[in-house]
Amino acid sequence: MDNKTKDQYSILIVDDIAENIQIVLNILQDVMYNLSYSLSGEEAIALCEKNHYDMILLDIMMPHMDGYEVCKHIKNISHCQDVPIIFLTAKNDMDSISKAFEEGGVDYIIKPFDARELLARVSTHLQLYRSKQILQENNLTLTREINIQRQQFLADIEEGQREIIFILAELIETYSLETGFHIKRVAEISRTLAYYHPSLDTKDEEVMYYASAMHDIGKVAVPQHILTKPGALDEEEFDIVKRHPIVGYEILRKSSSKLLKKASIVAYEHHERWDGSGYPRGLKGKEIDISGRIVALADVFDAITHKRCYKEAWDIAKAVDYIIEQRGKHFDPEVVDIFLDNIDEFIEISKK
Repeated sequence: MDNKTKDQYSILIVDDIAENIQIVLNILQDVMYNLSYSLSGEEAIALCEKNHYDMILLDIMMPHMDGYEVCKHIKNISHCQDVPIIFLTAKNDMDSISKAFEEGGVDYIIKPFDARELLARVSTHLQLYRSKQILQENNLTLTREINIQRQQFLADIEEGQREIIFILAELIETYSLETGFHIKRVAEISRTLAYYHPSLDTKDEEVMYYASAMHDIGKVAVPQHILTKPGALDEEEFDIVKRHPIVGYEILRKSSSKLLKKASIVAYEHHERWDGSGYPRGLKGKEIDISGRIVALADVFDAITHKRCYKEAWDIAKAVDYIIEQRGKHFDPEVVDIFLDNIDEFIEISKK
């Protein structure tokens, strides 16, 4: 009997007496309602579980399961929680009326009822129900639109951060008379090492790519004549250079961005060594964040395979031998093994 069309409201009438149901049907049939009925509470619950109704007209005094209990069960059905239930009953004492509202009813009509009253109350509660649905739908739509806009806004901010990261990093490279391609190669080597590292995932790879680009941001505090000196640095000059990880960390650490926070760690720890002989804090082994251990190898490999103002480029074989020699000393053994297992990829990156 439940053949709901687009423009109709569906109403379920529940009463154990067929004559009472017929009276309600006669009153409501001239209005464009889709009317269904049930002669027991158990059947009504089963119908509600399978179908959607816009209203339920419910008798209280029924055998086996009274209207209060039926109402309670219906309100426990997820898609029926907001469906208005109007009690139609001969019980007119205050206790019965109060209990009807306590169980979740929206109205209470005493038999015998006037047809005009029934029509008016049914119409009013259906309109209220529909208005509530429209409000909820509009709210969901608005929430979705806000979430979409927010995600786009955050994506735009993140993309902007990524662009700024490479701009700043390349400025530092230019300041030290090194090519900006060093930044891109270190980022690519770091991402590839992260890709093969068993403890890192795809998101970590992306973070490593951008965070590694900021590893030397602290060089902004190192005088240019030291950065571009063609010969070896003296002890005082080297002490100045050794401060750049601390400066980089201080520049980046206060950011609320997850990406820049990781970049601050990279800046701080990429000169630490596995054996504890690095700087600025002399961290050892896994005291060094994995990002610092990865960038340490990426930075050194790229630096020794390319010409700098103070040295010529090493050939690949010599550079690889150095990485192997420094396994467990300068570099994390696991990171070195990943590097060697995929050496062809890193050589290709080095040629870019």
